Amino acid sequence: MTLYGVGLGPGEADLVTVRGKRVLEDADVVYSPGRLSRSVALEHVPEERIGDLDFPMTRDEEKLRSAWKEAAAEIAPNAREGDVAFVTLGDPNVYSTFGHLRRTIDAFHPAVDVEIVPGVSAVTAFATALGVEIEAGAGLSLREAAGGESPTGPDRMILFKVTDAPATHKGLVEAGYEVTYGRRLFMEQGETLVTDDPAEIDERDYYTLAYAERADLEIEQATAAFERSDDDRTGAIVAERDDGTPAAETPTDGAVGAETAADVTELERTEGLEHGDWNRDWY
Repeated sequence: MTLYGVGLGPGEADLVTVRGKRVLEDADVVYSPGRLSRSVALEHVPEERIGDLDFPMTRDEEKLRSAWKEAAAEIAPNAREGDVAFVTLGDPNVYSTFGHLRRTIDAFHPAVDVEIVPGVSAVTAFATALGVEIEAGAGLSLREAAGGESPTGPDRMILFKVTDAPATHKGLVEAGYEVTYGRRLFMEQGETLVTDDPAEIDERDYYTLAYAERADLEIEQATAAFERSDDDRTGAIVAERDDGTPAAETPTDGAVGAETAADVTELERTEGLEHGDWNRDWY
């Protein structure tokens, strides 16, 4: 039988995937490592099928290893006889506690099959909440910023565990970043907050993230060449050629000029080939 690591998503019960919901409903026992994940799981399974696990809040590696061995020893017999799930907020493979359980099960209970059900991670939830587009070809780094740390280097970063926003903000701004913060995004527990002012979010909260982007970063996409003319009251769309001169105006009634259509097609083709969305064999 199987131990499923199920990603619950950022915290709202209806952001659990269809597959995750099905696994939770069918599992004999659903193990939860904390109150928030437990509250989400309870939206999909009755309380009598929830198995609570306690883990110490410590950096002592020996105590952590002992706690995970105890958890694995409790879970393994049920996973050998039936299907069980271990739930975690976000995705089981992205900044999650599930990796500890998987490694412990592999080491001490190798007969147990393990399967992962991905969930909506804080990365995608955060990008959605802030309206940040991670476009094709973009570089993005995931870092931790606990205790006021200000990691730098990449052009764009999503920072987890921002527990001292003012200190983190100071270091990032000095390094040339613009920063936006989000707390408890898409979570039913606690107040959601999005701000670029670190003073509004200075109290410690484990579920605080930040998006940092270099202030001088320039992003050019093919479709950025399109501009809507504010002075055109007929609904025409004006596109720029690569040299910055305006292409032919394109009425929005479907009558596309041949030159403009060719320009747009070439822009789409070039970007598609560059990022793998189009296949050369199609031409």
